[in-house]
Amino acid sequence: MKENRASLKRLQLSNYKLKTLLNITQAINDNQSTEDLLKKYERILRSELNIGRVLLFSFNEKWECRLASGILGESFSKIKVERDLLQYTDISILSSTVDRKRLHGFDVIVPVYHKDIPLAYVLIGDIDEERDGISPTIKHLHFVQTLTNVIIVSIENKRLFKENLRQARIKRELELASKMQAMLIPDASTLPKNEKISVSVYYNPHFEVGGDYYDFLELSENEYGFCIADVSGKGISAAFLMSNFQASLRAMFSQDTNLSDLVYKLNHTVTLNAKGEKFITLFVGKYNYLTKVLTYINAGHNPPVMYDPQTKKISFLQDGCIGLGMLEKIPSIKVGEIKIAPTTKLLCYTDGLVETENFDNIEFGTKEIENCISNKKSIGKIVVDIVKKVENHKGEKTYFDDISLIGIEFL
Repeated sequence: MKENRASLKRLQLSNYKLKTLLNITQAINDNQSTEDLLKKYERILRSELNIGRVLLFSFNEKWECRLASGILGESFSKIKVERDLLQYTDISILSSTVDRKRLHGFDVIVPVYHKDIPLAYVLIGDIDEERDGISPTIKHLHFVQTLTNVIIVSIENKRLFKENLRQARIKRELELASKMQAMLIPDASTLPKNEKISVSVYYNPHFEVGGDYYDFLELSENEYGFCIADVSGKGISAAFLMSNFQASLRAMFSQDTNLSDLVYKLNHTVTLNAKGEKFITLFVGKYNYLTKVLTYINAGHNPPVMYDPQTKKISFLQDGCIGLGMLEKIPSIKVGEIKIAPTTKLLCYTDGLVETENFDNIEFGTKEIENCISNKKSIGKIVVDIVKKVENHKGEKTYFDDISLIGIEFL
């Protein structure tokens, strides 16, 4: 008779556990919230299994307490998973004085693992040791472990689903931002290729949006303005600052603009918008086809490379000032002025080009630029050659920065 009662009790307990797991699974399938799932979990452990104290830790980028039930105060806040729990890989009864001192008020640790990776830890306390037979807590430990696994995996799946939605939304926003930014940068097909001047460009943002910018403006029938710029840093904040900068430059740059005044005004704009957190390097030039004179200012930018086919001399355009936004007021500006010989070529670029590294951590540098520019090829072919060479240089290594190139041949 006793055996029959014991068998019946075991069957009832098994049916209860199976029914409980099915109910939890149904709640998960019904997409109940994390809060509701934790409430069900708490009710099962406290009310149905008569466990006095429950503390649940799970990992979500960092270890955090998901449930503290039957515990007075916040003494559990002193428990550090990395220090106190990670060494437990199996269900453990806290018997030693050391364990009980560190984890005061708890009797059992139930770890939850997936493929040798800890997902959660359940601390159980307030075991009724004076009752006849085995404590109810001890009898249900493996069930608690299974139930916790189901709950935690569900919560993690919910988090990952929300994170995937967030990433997809960010991706869509970045794609839109990329399209909008592309509209701010002149399309290669719109740049002049005539008897006065020929312009070729290359643009490769590191992310969907970038902090590089180039522009070419026809200021009058015989006068052209152009620039290349680079915001310190990468990503969305750099792109926003550069978009604002582009709008400011286009509004201020005209035939009557004095380059020094332009740079002073742009520095003021960048200082206000960046608030000292970023700066912009800029090379800006103005070329007059009738006088054949190029005036320019290099505001902390990589010096453009110029090749004079008459003298076969290569020079670097360095005259200028500090970068924009580095100081509230630029101390002084030196305006460069050059008489341009026919078929002179100029290559302006951002630092992403020359700082591209190969697997030996050697930078691309300017030597290949000098080699490519000092020949009779058209500026378009020279830009293509440089892009091919930097691709070969980096090999399978990824680019770490935006790359922009603007090549000009003065005819």
